[in-house]
Amino acid sequence: MPTAFVTHPDYLLHTLPGHPEHAGRLERIEQVLVEHEMDDHLLRPEPSAASVETLELVHQPGYVRVVREVCERGGGHLDPDTYTLPVSYEVARLSAGGATLAVDTVLEGKADNAFAALRPPGHHATPTRGMGFCLFNNIAIAARHAQDKHGLERVMIVDFDVHHGNGTQDVFYDDGSVLFASSHLYPFYPGTGARGETGTGDGRGFTLNAPLPPGVGNEGFSALYERVLWPLARRFAPQLLLVSAGFDAHWSDPLALLQLDLAGYAHLARELKRMADELCAGRLVFVLEGGYQLEALSHGVLNVLHVLLGRDDVVDPLGPASSREPSIDGLLKELLKLHGLE
Repeated sequence: MPTAFVTHPDYLLHTLPGHPEHAGRLERIEQVLVEHEMDDHLLRPEPSAASVETLELVHQPGYVRVVREVCERGGGHLDPDTYTLPVSYEVARLSAGGATLAVDTVLEGKADNAFAALRPPGHHATPTRGMGFCLFNNIAIAARHAQDKHGLERVMIVDFDVHHGNGTQDVFYDDGSVLFASSHLYPFYPGTGARGETGTGDGRGFTLNAPLPPGVGNEGFSALYERVLWPLARRFAPQLLLVSAGFDAHWSDPLALLQLDLAGYAHLARELKRMADELCAGRLVFVLEGGYQLEALSHGVLNVLHVLLGRDDVVDPLGPASSREPSIDGLLKELLKLHGLE
């Protein structure tokens, strides 16, 4: 079966000149896919807007209403970073619909795996507010949709965006049916994601935060996945693996200070595919989050698609990071102890 690539031209309508989260992000991804003749290898199902009921699997009705009303009045900012336009409510519903369609396509056996190239992104949106460029939390909605429609009992979300996925954490913090694992620059926006944030109530132990210092790159991420993420995933035994795929941990990204390169991103994708193959019959969906250096973003997506298709080639026009990495051995030991993985 093919790999599904879910996107929609209307995602380009939500764009504000001069803002880092703009339509050019998806336009460059599409250009690179054309340059590398990828369409012959991809299934492209067309999403429709998520219903209000689907949004409310994650978001409070009052918040959904606020987004709709702000857009109906002509748009405005939900916070200093997060803009809306008259079209943004419908585009954000379409974005959430793209994430749920990617899940449906994989769980219904129409594709082996999927990548959803969506805008606006989602992982900072909490049940009650939008922030950090995000209106509705696409990946959290996708996880709840997998449980609500397909009856899954255990979903794992891995977030490798450079920013902590605080909204996703908030949704599932007291819920042991969803394992949320985030690696992120710390301390950094949004200021959450300390190692001691591990969940509460029924969700205690089902949130993993790996707060990374500036400069961590391929070596540190590889060690984190091998030593901590793999044993945690095996213990949880997910039925579906979702990935919040932000490409802003690349060394060239203007908004952050981590040092992954494109080969490092491809390695993470290979590890996640191996994880899905071993633990959940290959059920794997990537959902786009951040990434603001367009070559790193577009080629990062290209290389993830290569991995999903079972190809080994990595295309890297930017090259490796030049600085040395700090050791995170102490952090990894603390995480192993904190999560009972020693």
